[in-house]
Amino acid sequence: MNKPGAFGRIVAAVIFVAAFCSASQAQNDIPKPTPKPAIVKISFDRKAIIHSDLSGEAGVIGRNVKADDPVRVASISKLVVALAVMRLVEQERLNLDADIGTYLPWNVRNPAFPNAPVTLRQLLTHRSGIRDTVDYILPLDGELAPVLANPQAWEAQYPPGSYFKYANLNSPLIAAVMEGATGERFDRLVARLVLEPLKIDACFNWGAGCSAGRRAQAVTLLRTNGDLARDAAILGEDPCPVAPASDGNCDLKRYVLGKNGSSFSPQGGLRISPNGLVRIGQLMLDRGKPLLSKKSFAEMTRVQWQFNGANGDDENGYFLRYGLGVHLHSDSKGQQWLGHVGEAYALRAGFWVNMRSKRGIVRYVTMVPADTAIGHCLEFCP
Repeated sequence: MNKPGAFGRIVAAVIFVAAFCSASQAQNDIPKPTPKPAIVKISFDRKAIIHSDLSGEAGVIGRNVKADDPVRVASISKLVVALAVMRLVEQERLNLDADIGTYLPWNVRNPAFPNAPVTLRQLLTHRSGIRDTVDYILPLDGELAPVLANPQAWEAQYPPGSYFKYANLNSPLIAAVMEGATGERFDRLVARLVLEPLKIDACFNWGAGCSAGRRAQAVTLLRTNGDLARDAAILGEDPCPVAPASDGNCDLKRYVLGKNGSSFSPQGGLRISPNGLVRIGQLMLDRGKPLLSKKSFAEMTRVQWQFNGANGDDENGYFLRYGLGVHLHSDSKGQQWLGHVGEAYALRAGFWVNMRSKRGIVRYVTMVPADTAIGHCLEFCP
């Protein structure tokens, strides 16, 4: 049998490479299988769950979503933070209307209004003047002071307390104030003040409050195309639950109390199950009992800001009334609801209670396309 010459070998190699590339391209063109989006809706009253409707998968093919699976509930986290703040207010460790510089190692001022103090009430109601025009996710060894020294982080037209504009950056500052007042790390504070007394297995950025092994039970959040967004099913894929330090280190010892506030994502990093949110909702239906007095709960949930056409950015009717970390919303029938929405990492969520009917709703959907219209996840979701 004759062996091919050099030219024949080259031609054969070219044909082989072309065939291999064509096969590889064909494989790349085949859509990868993705889990079914999780769709969760739970209704409850003061004493019990009334109805549960769950379908889809927890970010992993073949793993059905469950009502006890922790999920990153995005901005619903802000309401839970507000509960912790109100407990500290009741203990007289915080004052809603004091200059927050009282609790911090630096003064916080809007450069455009250097004589106007910034207060917790303003931060909790998004009337501080802080804007999300700078990055609110700091490295583990980062500090808020230089971030807030940047005029770009502030509203230049309206003084603190006079204008509503929803901003996530308020939350790390709230966390830093809590730490400055107590000397206790933010995640541990919320666990001690809210989650543990209610016997809720939950935590911020997998910090204090979650039991051993809880991380492995999480709903993995995926983009519409199946790409990982947060909380990988295989823990080694995203081992650092916080933004690493500037040198890539993930040692929480690098976190400095009262200066960072961002690492545990107080604006949206709460991992809690729908069942856990039901327990928060039942506390609200009981007007704060057993954690807050009726007076404190009433202050937290009353209308602190209401849109009058000129006193804030309503985001096309999305925000019309707001309390202390509480979104107030009217449904299509005119019924009034208290709670909060959540939207991040292709998840849309709503947590709502109706104080008149004594009913509540927890619902969320995963793998939501980015261009989906924003809604309140109350009557429908997303």
